[in-house]
Amino acid sequence: MPHVIVEYSANAEEFLDVDEFCDLLRREAVGTGMFREKGVRVRAIRFEHYAIADGDSANCFIDVSVRLRGGRPLDGRKKAVEQLFEACRSHLANEMERRPIALSMEMRNIDPELSPKANSIGSGQAEQP
Repeated sequence: MPHVIVEYSANAEEFLDVDEFCDLLRREAVGTGMFREKGVRVRAIRFEHYAIADGDSANCFIDVSVRLRGGRPLDGRKKAVEQLFEACRSHLANEMERRPIALSMEMRNIDPELSPKANSIGSGQAEQP
């Protein structure tokens, strides 16, 4: 794991290649060294209905949520979220200078006792935690 979920306002697609952004997050998550490649899952959800700040239709949002199995040390999680957020900021820097974009990220733990897993990606065999 982690599960990386990108939520974004529909108007962000005017400038954001969502597939490219998801792949950037996948590569960066692996690059943190905290997550095994076969456990990384990135997905995006487009929101058609939203109201942002003062209601200006030019406003858009991109929110990245990172859910991961509990047990990793805080300092490692801090470094990982900083690396991921900086990759997002860097990727969006030019657009953030041109238009109103609210970019946010949150990393949170999933209780491992309440989150069973099985994964056969990359090994051909199911993996139990």
